[in-house]
Amino acid sequence: MTAARRKRTAAPNLTFERTFGEQGHRFVAGCDEVGRGALAGPVSVGIVVVDLHSVAGLRGVRDSKLLAAAEREALVPRIRRWAVASAVGHASAAEIDSLGLMSALRTAGSRAWDGVLRIVSPDVVVLDGNHDWLSARQQEPLFLTDEGAPPVEAPGCTAPVHTRIKADLTCLSVAAASVLAKVERDAYMVTLSGDHAAFGWDVNKGYATEAHRAAIDAVGPTGFHRRTWRLGNLERVGASTTESGG
Repeated sequence: MTAARRKRTAAPNLTFERTFGEQGHRFVAGCDEVGRGALAGPVSVGIVVVDLHSVAGLRGVRDSKLLAAAEREALVPRIRRWAVASAVGHASAAEIDSLGLMSALRTAGSRAWDGVLRIVSPDVVVLDGNHDWLSARQQEPLFLTDEGAPPVEAPGCTAPVHTRIKADLTCLSVAAASVLAKVERDAYMVTLSGDHAAFGWDVNKGYATEAHRAAIDAVGPTGFHRRTWRLGNLERVGASTTESGG
């Protein structure tokens, strides 16, 4: 993103978070995910908790997509110091294939939630988007040790979750969470790229570039690819031919 475009984009602030202080809450968690649309690698969820009794603004923070990689990385230690608690959780490609995307997001979010709970229990959560995939759900256990065992409560967030469209652009805690998640996930994809150089994960971070799809066609998917997704160009062409009756 150019500096001119960033200048036109208003910086996120704590206005929405502070409305919860008016309701008697103190600890507000901002939450965002990255990696939802990638072909390879995990989905990652960041959570940043602020203390409304003492928190001030934090200059330079934007939604992670609006920042250059070097800017995001420089913000990480500042965000960690600024927040009363913060964590990032991940769900692997295999978990996405096994659970489905929404449940995998909840799994990653639950891992991040457990991380912040070691320090503080948030009163409320602001979640980017219009769908609450974070709250704990009643789920059948993945592996039953006793036939007919009852459903178990999935671990995860039990605080009230407030979804907000474009919260990553307007809410400072959510933007900060997106930065932490993006930096951690990108770094992980770079480490994977060393053994899987053909896919260019150090550049595309697992997302669906044409070069990434072409590499999948050429050498096949890895264990880090989401096997239940349509991955390569050949798959797309085959699907189009079948659908058109050709």
